[in-house]
Order: sequence, then C-alpha cells, then structure tokens
Amino acid sequence: MKKVLIITYYWPPAGGPGVQRWLKFVKYLREFDIDPVVYYPENPHYSITDTSLIPEIPEGITYITQKIREPYRWAGWFSKTDTKRISSGIIKTEKQSLREKLLLWIRGNFFIPDARKSWVTPSITFLSDYIGKEEIETVITTGPPHSMHLIGLGLKEQHKLKWLVDFRDPWTSIGYHKKLKLTKAAHQKHKELENLVLNEADRIIVTSGTTKEEFQKLTQKPVVVITNGYDSDYAGNANLDDKFTIAHIGSLLTGRNPKNLWKALSDLAAENEIFRAVLQLEFIGVVSKEVMDSLYRYELGPYLKLTGYVSHAQALRRQQRSQVLLLAEIDSEESRGIVPGKLFEYMAAKRPILAVGPKGWDAAKIIKETQTGQVFDYTAHSEIKKVLLNWFKRFQEGKLAPDEGNIEQYSRRELTRALATQLKWE
Repeated sequence: MKKVLIITYYWPPAGGPGVQRWLKFVKYLREFDIDPVVYYPENPHYSITDTSLIPEIPEGITYITQKIREPYRWAGWFSKTDTKRISSGIIKTEKQSLREKLLLWIRGNFFIPDARKSWVTPSITFLSDYIGKEEIETVITTGPPHSMHLIGLGLKEQHKLKWLVDFRDPWTSIGYHKKLKLTKAAHQKHKELENLVLNEADRIIVTSGTTKEEFQKLTQKPVVVITNGYDSDYAGNANLDDKFTIAHIGSLLTGRNPKNLWKALSDLAAENEIFRAVLQLEFIGVVSKEVMDSLYRYELGPYLKLTGYVSHAQALRRQQRSQVLLLAEIDSEESRGIVPGKLFEYMAAKRPILAVGPKGWDAAKIIKETQTGQVFDYTAHSEIKKVLLNWFKRFQEGKLAPDEGNIEQYSRRELTRALATQLKWE
C-alpha cells in the first residue's frame, strides 16, 4: 500500500462539519490501496466537540499527535463567550463591543494565517524526522485552518515529496475574511501565503467549481473538485414528524437570514388555518440574535423549536424525520462557491430541500442536478410560497418526498475513489 501523511487540525472529538471530510476519507482510503497516517494536535481548542464521532475513527491506522499552543486559551481570560465565538468562525456584524473589536483585530493582524500558526514550526521539525524514518513520499494538508498548509509547505521545501493541498473553504475570498479588520500589510501577507501554497503544491483539491475557477487564475497547478458527501445506507421510510416540520441543521448566523422565506411562511400561516395548526420550524444548532429577531418580527415565534447543538448521529436522525430541510447561505458574491457539507447529508436523508442562497450558487447546481429540492435567491417570495403550498398539500396526502435523483456520486466511498486517483502520481 502507498503510505500517505494527512495533516489536519480537526479530528474527533472535534464536532461540526470540519472534521467529517477527512474522517470519512480515512475510513475508505485503504480500499484503494492507500495507507493513511493521520497527524493532528494532541490538545486542541475545539469550539464544538462531538464524542459520538470517536467510534467512527477507523482501527488499524497510524495516528500521530503533538501538543499545540493556541491563543484562545489565554484570550478566554478576557471573554470566554467572545473568544469561543471568534474561534469557531462566528463574527458578529452588528453592535460589536470594544473588546470584541480588539480581539478580532488581534486575531486578524497578529495571527496570520490563523491562530494555529504556532504549531507550524514544531510540526515541520517533528514530521521531518518521521517522514525520513517512514519513507513517506506524499503529504496532504487540509484547511482551514490554513496554517496546516504552511506545515506542508515547510515539509515540501525540506523533502522530495508530493504535496496535495485540500481547501475545504477558500482562503482570502471567503466572506468572513473581510471582517477580520486586517491592515493593508496583513491582507497582503495573506495573499502572499495563499499564492505561495497554490504554486508550490503539486495538486490542489477544492469543494466547488467556483473555487476551482478562482484558484486557476492564481496558479498553473492542477485544481480538481472533490465535493463533500454523505456516508449513509439510509433507505428512507423513517417515522416522519406529524407536523409540517421545516428543519435547519447547523449554525444559522446573521448573514444566513432568508427573510423572504420567513415572510412566505408568515403569510401562509395567516391565510391557512390548517397550515398554521401543523407548522413547525426546528433549528438544530446556533441561531443568531438577528435571525431570531426576524422570526419574531414575522410572528413565527409560536412555531419555533430550538433544539441547540446535538451529536452528528442525532442530527442525521432529525434530518430523516423532518418533512422539509432548509439550507441557507449568505447572499454575496464570495459565497457562490460555498457548498455546505450538510447538503449531501440532506440529500441522503431523502427529504425535500428548500435552499435560499446567492445567484449562481454552486449548491443550487447540485440540487437541481440531483432533483433533490428547490432553490431560491433572496428576492423570491411568491415562488417560495407557491412551492411551500404545493409541498404542504403533498404532506397532507402523505406523498411528500423528493424525486429519485442520482446522488450515488456523492457517497463518501465514491469521493474517496476520486481522491485515490489524484494520489496516483504520474
């Protein structure tokens, strides 16, 4: 088997979407004659943990760790709440306190590319010895955090090896990058590091076509799209909710606030007594104050069910029980290439997806291709209302389900097959 070193920050018990991608790749790589060695921090500062993922760690694989020093530990002395929010990538856009502004400015300008930068040099030193002893010829880095790529860059400079870079999200073009209060010098440093990684890597993997187009303007190196996916043999026919439940899994932050959807639901509830009696909006995960304010403004408070964060296993069960699954993305040019990992689990849940996002959104193309739901931009209102009413009638008849589209290509096993192909260097 070909031995490959994978460098990642997120690994169980980390929770959230960041850990899923490589946990599943590692699960299937040996089926394609790839022997993965996983390197991750021994004592990381995870904003979300999910111990239910620990049993999913494949047995018989080599795992190596090393301690990491992270500023979030001491930053918590000033404000644990603000620090946890910033470390998880949640940046308030309204009414920031002076303390929040200061923490954000420090994060953006002193920790480039991110707050895990102190792990780079020790990791290069440690892994250089390991690579030499184990005769490893291929290294993979996955980010964010993009400091993982700087570890790969350092190893590439010291060893004759092949380096594959995996971008789960873009670097300087991601929406929150503009909110980091970067100085001109800090912004330029990010651009320089991004350019260096893109041009020194042997091969680049991204999760969307838009990111591929963006990176191809910056490098001549091969850029390949391997999306996120689902890992389920679910066959449908779960015990569906008795209510007309529209569920959202994950963080619903300020920018992801589909007011046109809330208005459509509010109108239907006011006009249709039966709809009003069975409507339920379930939010599983963090919901921002701004989103909650909008929901109450549209008089949807009586229909809310706020579940909070749950384990990944519980989230999968809730997806399968819900009547409709909501997917929302920020309405901006920078968000067109963001394809949330939960989209693929939504598809595997075999429930209709109602998606609201930017025009030209990559996720919209996937939903339309697989016939797994309906997609709207932030200006749609009557169109959403019409679809919801149609779905509600089918719900009443017990016939609400998406069309049978081709989703097998997004299974984790098939995506790992595509990854293994990229690791067979010519």
